[in-house]
Amino acid sequence: MNTIPEITPQCVVALTWTLKDTLGEVLDVLDDPVEFLVGGDDLFDKIEQALQGHGKGARLDLHLEPEEAFGDYREELVFLEPRGLFPAELEEGMTFEGLPEGSNPQAARDVLYTVTEIYPEHVVLDGNHPLAGIAIRLSLQVQGVREATEEEIGRGSAGTGFFKVQPQAPGNDLLH
Repeated sequence: MNTIPEITPQCVVALTWTLKDTLGEVLDVLDDPVEFLVGGDDLFDKIEQALQGHGKGARLDLHLEPEEAFGDYREELVFLEPRGLFPAELEEGMTFEGLPEGSNPQAARDVLYTVTEIYPEHVVLDGNHPLAGIAIRLSLQVQGVREATEEEIGRGSAGTGFFKVQPQAPGNDLLH
């Protein structure tokens, strides 16, 4: 695959970064480069716009408001459900795609819910992204740029899907 000198739509960029909140608290560090399709579904628009025209070795510091990143926190995505609907080995931090049969019929079925609290009779589930409602600071470095394959362009992704909500193992507080 040919490397190309600068970032344009329909190319793949390899990035490393440090992600912080506005108070400077580190939320995530990506030391090993991960590839993202520019012009697809892998990156937020503001990140893609900032990357345009840059090449390997470029360093960018970005500030993203919630609406440019993981969205505003939405109370309507938090549900209190009966404990009996869930497996016995339930832990805080576990995720479920949609809510189980017998739960609130108003709950979106295509949302990834995280168990945030467990009570003897109820479970609190949150369908918001863990960084919803948070402005973020992203210091990123371009580690490589290459042409996207036809498959990546057709799929709209280099396959990482980092900025989509990913299931996390309990106790894993990183995003990837």
